Amino acid sequence: MIKFLHTRIRVADLERSISFYEKLGYRLSRRTDKSPAGNQLAFLELDGNDHFMELCYSPDFRVSFPEDLMHTALGVPDIVAYCDGLEQAGLEVWPGDWREAFPSGAKQKMAFVTDPDGYEVEILERK
Repeated sequence: MIKFLHTRIRVADLERSISFYEKLGYRLSRRTDKSPAGNQLAFLELDGNDHFMELCYSPDFRVSFPEDLMHTALGVPDIVAYCDGLEQAGLEVWPGDWREAFPSGAKQKMAFVTDPDGYEVEILERK
């Protein structure tokens, strides 16, 4: 069986990005100060998941990508409680009316946050 192991994203400031993703619930599992290619790498994981988020920093690389090129998505059991926690941690949850955007009986509740480099993180309620 083939397994999907990790996803790499380039970041402009490794410490700032680690801090952001830790607010989402990730934890730093390992770190490399110099990969074979000369990059600094941080591997983040979420409990219960085999897939890692690899943050890659190189002082020679300028992080730039077209808007809405890619995003990640997290499934949470209670989106209101989770997003309230993100806002208490100082993150901006959008759209601004995300709480009111859930009509009664809505099949899918979703909200978003944007990481320091502009990558969007979609938050979906998964009971």
